[in-house]
Amino acid sequence: METSLLFTPITIGKMELKNRIVVPAMHLNYCPTGEVTDDLVEFYRVRARGGAGLIIVGGCGIDKVGNTLGMIQLDEDRFIPGLKKLVDAVHNEGAKIIPQLYQAGNYASSFITGHQPVAPSPIPSRLTKEVPHELTKDEIKEMVQRFADAAGRAQEAGFDGVEILAGTGYLISEFLSPVTNKRTDEYGGELENRLRFALEIVKAIREKVGPDFTFIARIAGNDFVPGGHTNKEAKLVAKALVEAGVDAINVTGGWHETVVPQITMNVPAGTFRYLARGIKEVVDVPVFASNRINNPELAEDILSSGDGDLVCIGRGILADPFFPLKAEGKIDEPIRPCVACNQGCLDHVFKGLPVECLVNAKAGREAKLGVSEFAAGVNNVAEKESAATSEEKVAEKILVVGAGVAGLEFARVASKAGHQVTIWEKSPELGGQLNLAATPPGRQDFHGFTKYLVQSCEKQGVKILTEREGGLANIQEAVNKEGYTQVVIATGADPMCPPFPLEDGATLTQAWDVLAGLETENNVVIVGGGSVGVETAIYLASQGTIDGEVLKFLLVNQAEDQEMLTKLLFRGRKQVSIVEMDKGVGRDLGPSTRWSMLADLKRYGVKIHTHTKVKEVRKDGVLAEGPEGEVMIKGDTVVCAIGSQANQELYNELKDKLPSQVKLQIIGDATKPAKVLDAVKAAYDAAHKLG
Repeated sequence: METSLLFTPITIGKMELKNRIVVPAMHLNYCPTGEVTDDLVEFYRVRARGGAGLIIVGGCGIDKVGNTLGMIQLDEDRFIPGLKKLVDAVHNEGAKIIPQLYQAGNYASSFITGHQPVAPSPIPSRLTKEVPHELTKDEIKEMVQRFADAAGRAQEAGFDGVEILAGTGYLISEFLSPVTNKRTDEYGGELENRLRFALEIVKAIREKVGPDFTFIARIAGNDFVPGGHTNKEAKLVAKALVEAGVDAINVTGGWHETVVPQITMNVPAGTFRYLARGIKEVVDVPVFASNRINNPELAEDILSSGDGDLVCIGRGILADPFFPLKAEGKIDEPIRPCVACNQGCLDHVFKGLPVECLVNAKAGREAKLGVSEFAAGVNNVAEKESAATSEEKVAEKILVVGAGVAGLEFARVASKAGHQVTIWEKSPELGGQLNLAATPPGRQDFHGFTKYLVQSCEKQGVKILTEREGGLANIQEAVNKEGYTQVVIATGADPMCPPFPLEDGATLTQAWDVLAGLETENNVVIVGGGSVGVETAIYLASQGTIDGEVLKFLLVNQAEDQEMLTKLLFRGRKQVSIVEMDKGVGRDLGPSTRWSMLADLKRYGVKIHTHTKVKEVRKDGVLAEGPEGEVMIKGDTVVCAIGSQANQELYNELKDKLPSQVKLQIIGDATKPAKVLDAVKAAYDAAHKLG
């Protein structure tokens, strides 16, 4: 990729960066005791090796009261040696590194910390429902000093600067916001007073670390909380912070409790760049743009258009540590794309699990699997995926049956390790269920992962044959003729058959067929409210609604009022109902995504019947038993979305039917239906074991 700005050096304060790519602070849950671990060091070592200019780690707790499980701690000197190890690892790979100083405020949980959370005012947290302790003025002074002391430890550990987290609903932003700050003393009331806590922190840190230590503030460009700050107030905050001594402003989106999605898949890439542009209008220091910046072209456009001076690429570099070098053309391989699914990152954080990545099975396991290697500045250098080289083990000749996500990932990793791989796929398309997952509105990023897998396989010489049937005879013939030493079954799963009776003349359509393009009538009943049922409902209910281009035209020309525009956006030509026997729908969706998809169901007018069990499928709908007794739910098309079952037919057929020297194994959903993250990880591990 030819760029003019992305790989241009920039100076922040006294810190010189080789490019404009920033890895922002991400909660990884790799440090259960607050100590830096090998998992954390190797995770960031490979991302520094991948070419990022600046890495921000954190949050880093400045005390025990506002800590979050699994985060790095900076509140005691005993943490400094581990931090030095992390800093040295990143510096040795040519990147700069700073910690993000963190105090969760009323987002903290006493269940985790053992302490009552603290905040400017005793307003119950919308996340934890706990009532925080209102900080006294003396306690505020102590808190300010904790920030300064943590910054001093960061400087002693060799970091290149510090960042304070003054946004997204944590302690500093709670002081800034009139929603959470109801104080009547000098720390509350008008914005000038609400800014006091933040400015005292800036002053104390500057006094602690001196004028030459780089100092960044991360703020919300808009809280997206009713009564909170908009970009107008954020400009005032940014300007005050810079005047107090901050060297750069890192602009992100809203608070955690906002109802405006920030980083889920349905957020168009680069949506919130305008927030950074607003801040740039009032400050004369570098400004970082953040959120859903997932490809080099978008990053370059943000810089060239003046919306930001640097770009934060977090999950994109979680997905592909070598994003920068690939974008710069120093590694001639496709970039592995973040699909914003949140399955391995945010959803894991919410569950207290270490962060992983759906598209990158190595993420978080670098210490165990080995840090990938490359030769900087040399084109056509492939990232190594296996700890063992092809010279250490005899290369296998492998036949993979099935080109879904598991089959493609296995082929990618095995071929990169030096094995010769052929894939058979019975359908004309590659990607399997990933194509279905990409069908509903706002889910199209899944296509990017399929494209990456196919491109990587083709580049590495994997032979891919579509419309090629498996079967015992065909595989036996291929093994004898081609000399395959291993056969890998990746035939995926099939939709489950319904357990309920059908009235004579009634038909039942599978959700997979609908997502694949099968037409339905306009009145649709979906049986099953899991993720597939929800996605199918949104897909159908959106048909016939206006798109963004039409909406823009109508808005620009003031052709319709807000009520009509909303109707055109969310009322299509189909009436959709979901019947679910459990107490809620979408319960297998990740917590970071479920709430927004449930909101979509409501917006699209999808009718939801929970605690309702289907008794019979009829020609005009379904007869069901609900909380109030028997009910007839009308529908011209009935769609089944009750789950899937492993397709092991071919595997069972091949058992003991291949030559003894030929290894047979089964991977992916053909083993057991699971989330895409689990299928990719299992496929990676199976191929990695080959060496």
